[in-house]
Amino acid sequence: MRAFVTGGTGFLGANLIEQLVDEGWEVTAMHRPGSDIRRLQAVGAKPVRASLASPDSLRAALPDQLDAVFHLAGNTSMWRGGNAQQWQDNVVGAGNLARVARQHFARQNRAGRMIVTSSISAYGYHKGVISEASCKLATNPRDHYHYSKMHGELSVQEEIARGLDAVFLNPCAIVGKYDVSSWAQTFFLLAENRLPGVPPGAGSFCHAGAVARAHIDAFSRGRTGENYILAGTDASFLAFFRIIAELVGVPAPRRTTPAFAIHTVAAFSDLLSRFSGREPAVTPQKARLLTSRALADSTRAERELGYRNPLALADMLAESRDWLVAEGLLQLPCAPLR
Repeated sequence: MRAFVTGGTGFLGANLIEQLVDEGWEVTAMHRPGSDIRRLQAVGAKPVRASLASPDSLRAALPDQLDAVFHLAGNTSMWRGGNAQQWQDNVVGAGNLARVARQHFARQNRAGRMIVTSSISAYGYHKGVISEASCKLATNPRDHYHYSKMHGELSVQEEIARGLDAVFLNPCAIVGKYDVSSWAQTFFLLAENRLPGVPPGAGSFCHAGAVARAHIDAFSRGRTGENYILAGTDASFLAFFRIIAELVGVPAPRRTTPAFAIHTVAAFSDLLSRFSGREPAVTPQKARLLTSRALADSTRAERELGYRNPLALADMLAESRDWLVAEGLLQLPCAPLR
């Protein structure tokens, strides 16, 4: 079996490639010019340079006798200054890859499938638990990340209507090894006593290994055009941060920061960024995300893909910490309590 993977330099991509290679797949992994490809090589992928903005480069990058395209690449910016590029990456880029993949599968007269990593954010903000039956409410361009993920799905749906076989996965907050820039940042902030506060929101946290496994299962078991939500352990951010504090051996935060204070800081920071041109640490988009609840139901994925999120939240976070320590990226202030 042969796979083409975008986003392989990210931490979910590394987990997916590792599992694909372990199962005997030949993996070609796309990277942008200037990207660090050492992790791609370490997990057993063949790196190839291409750009989602260039259909010609994608055509040249796709290998012969291709079975699956796993599209994990995405722009996760939550700053209005990055909106234009985010649209190009998440919407135009997804459409370009879907069109090129459809044409490639047709030329080789081979049944191929595209697995698209979307996000629970494509459903927008809901007061209740989100399922695949929930309306997609990410219609406000102010929440541009959510907006772009929903429209990215729509751009791929256009190619499904033309004959592409594709399946969508909508993971919640992903935790696990190989993470250096997502939730791993919380380890650094707590270990270095730089945590500015704890937001009052909550989320559903899923293990990177389980999400990667769901991609492979979606290739063989998913239904064309369908969404599969990948949820996990529901927890408040306060409980989440307390576990990390215990894992790095520092005092746990006791209370959350009021939502109005976070929104006020975000609004002021956004105003300053209009003059500086630099992305602030807290943006209005981030403030809305961190002060909301994003809880979801993965019953469909469990039933149809066999999806399971077997690890407890503390074990997911311990895996992330242990990898960061082993890589020399995290220095613990003292012996951790777990």
